[in-house]
Amino acid sequence: MGPVEVVALEPEAPREATEPSMERIPSEKLRLLLCFLGVFVCYFYYGILQETITRGKYGEQQESFTYAKSLVFVQCIVNAIFSKLIIQLLEKPSLERTPRWLYAVCSMSYLGAMVSSNSALQYVNYPTQVLGKSCKPIPVMVLGVLLGRKRYPFTKYMCVLLIVLGVALFMYKPKKGIGSADDHIFGFGEALLLASLTLDGLTGVAQDHMRANFQTGSNQMMLNINVWSSLFLGIGVLCTGELWEFLYFAERHPSILHKILLFSLTSALGQSFIFMTVVYFGPLTCSIITTTRKFFTILGSVLIFGNPISSLQWLGTAFVFLGLGLDAKYGKATKKTITKN
Repeated sequence: MGPVEVVALEPEAPREATEPSMERIPSEKLRLLLCFLGVFVCYFYYGILQETITRGKYGEQQESFTYAKSLVFVQCIVNAIFSKLIIQLLEKPSLERTPRWLYAVCSMSYLGAMVSSNSALQYVNYPTQVLGKSCKPIPVMVLGVLLGRKRYPFTKYMCVLLIVLGVALFMYKPKKGIGSADDHIFGFGEALLLASLTLDGLTGVAQDHMRANFQTGSNQMMLNINVWSSLFLGIGVLCTGELWEFLYFAERHPSILHKILLFSLTSALGQSFIFMTVVYFGPLTCSIITTTRKFFTILGSVLIFGNPISSLQWLGTAFVFLGLGLDAKYGKATKKTITKN
């Protein structure tokens, strides 16, 4: 979601650089909880709709939906409209300080990550996609260090590594058979996931630059990135002719339209929480939230429906909770130490 160098070691917006008062601490915790729950609920349904649309079969001919760029194009338009309405109805007019070129750069990486991720579902199943995207905090952190000149304490690296490793162990299912058609180590779908992860990291660097140097608001960030993304994608789907093919497909199978509309609306609402998290807590915290919500979604379904959990999955569960606990305990303290340098 979202997305170029930072001058200072760990610059923050003025509201974050100051020492938090005792009164502000509970409000920050409530805001973080709101962001987590908003992302969790919206993207739980978003994931279901994404797999339904991209892996479903339509009509007597059992046609597949192969219009990933058009799907993201509609999604970006709805996101932009949604954020514009929020700004008009709930926010006071303010001066836009963020350069347009930075929005454009961020939207290109953000857009590439989404298109690559959606396209990967044509070659890999949804659990594989989720497993690959669960590694998102790693490129966000690595590229933040390499390009953003950021510094993280050793405990932060360990927390992120524990969370990512835990999600990977929980979702890993060894192949039961050999010589199957899907038995491969690395294919085009996995390459698309790798590209998506790299672009996610670049998006995080750009967003960090915005919040640190221009104090960009969450809805302004969401609006401008989606406007630029809509512009780039609109040119792409028109030049390639995919837009007309997508419209013909929707005309042949009108039942897909309400799924795409719901998909876009859940994306818009979820993105508002994503950008709120980025602005107040940073891209790394945002990537940790989006990673752990995938874990809790699967864990919840396992517990609710009584599916058995293997010893490997219990180990992964322990790693995730250990990583989250350590990050909650040491994350704030290490952040203060860095901002004093």
